[in-house]
Amino acid sequence: MKAVVLAAGEGQRLRPLTYTRPKHMIPVGGRPILEHLINSLKESGIEEILMIVNYKEDVIKGYFGDGTTYGVKIKYIRQKKISGTADAILSAKDYVDEPFLAVNGDILVSPGAVGLVITRAGLEGADAVLAGVRVSRPEQFGVLVVKGGELTDIVEKPVLETPDNLVNAGIYIFSPEIFDYIERTEPTERGELEITESIRLMIRENRKVLFTEIPKEDWLDIGRPWDLLEANARVLDRMKPKFLGEVEEGAKIKGPVFVSEGALVRAGSYIEGPVFIGEGSDIGPNCYIRPYTSIGKYARVGNACEIKNSILMDNVHVGHLSYVGDSVVGENCNLGAGFISANLRFDRKTVKMRVRGELVDTGRVKMGAIIGDNVSTGIGALLMPGVTIGCNCWIGPNVVVYKDVPPNTILILEQQIKYESIQ
Repeated sequence: MKAVVLAAGEGQRLRPLTYTRPKHMIPVGGRPILEHLINSLKESGIEEILMIVNYKEDVIKGYFGDGTTYGVKIKYIRQKKISGTADAILSAKDYVDEPFLAVNGDILVSPGAVGLVITRAGLEGADAVLAGVRVSRPEQFGVLVVKGGELTDIVEKPVLETPDNLVNAGIYIFSPEIFDYIERTEPTERGELEITESIRLMIRENRKVLFTEIPKEDWLDIGRPWDLLEANARVLDRMKPKFLGEVEEGAKIKGPVFVSEGALVRAGSYIEGPVFIGEGSDIGPNCYIRPYTSIGKYARVGNACEIKNSILMDNVHVGHLSYVGDSVVGENCNLGAGFISANLRFDRKTVKMRVRGELVDTGRVKMGAIIGDNVSTGIGALLMPGVTIGCNCWIGPNVVVYKDVPPNTILILEQQIKYESIQ
């Protein structure tokens, strides 16, 4: 069976991280989201993948190539215009002539969950099979209406309370007839062709659309910045510890820790797993790396720093005496000595962040900063909980950042200093 992976979109809700990469290529647990998905597909028996791409497609193609390194065959299909999930699937029409798996490229899913959907499709003849999962906030998804194991309707992102919390997991099995239904699907108000509307059309014409529920712990939708921290934690929980780099005498390793080739953990460092340290990175001395931290390739964490529950991407430099908590730091960032990302409000309430201009409750009591690529901060810079810093910004010394900073901005603290002679 072939898999069609939808990886054409940008992921605007994950800005500023997606200004420089597709959302599917954001690393969690040391590897891009898309790589984790490909591994799950491979382990569930999928050997051939059709990757639907568009936004910054060269990043995806350059990383995965033809898939040989990852044990699969990958072909790339360019969606001419990003105009909905149904249109993306339609791009594969000339490449599949038998039932196929279609899956969103921005989810974490276990091989077992994919296997449940494939097995369900093989048990009894169906025109389509959808995976569903139970979530605490169904209003963010398409809610499934199910009767006797068959799907009877999909309610997209309902405004009012719903009787059930069973939502569309973004994993499907379709017969090639789905392409006919897509071609008959009317665009939404946004002018997009959505696969859920094509499925509803199938239901109205009494086609057999089955449903299978997958465990919540085997699936995660990564749509907003704080989801990256949850995804990172889940990947690290499944990581097998290994020391391929050098750990100096006097460094303390507790719990599962992966130290990649060429990495160095200096004496006096205390690392409490699960933690991932990427190739060529230099940690310490005298650092405290706390659980659920991923550090990318060729990163440097200086003396007496503390990193907690965070993602540091490649080539990040954290100057001595700094604290990074519950944050995501993009590539090539230089955080000056004494940098702090605050992650807790005085009133202990959940942190809110702006996503596409809308203030959204993260649901997290502890949430730090989201920092885009190529950001530099001066010594003593402080970021308040939930702020985002756009790409290519300079944050001056001793600046306290209370609001989001747009890309390509220089933020400097103006002060008047008077010099007088002591004579």
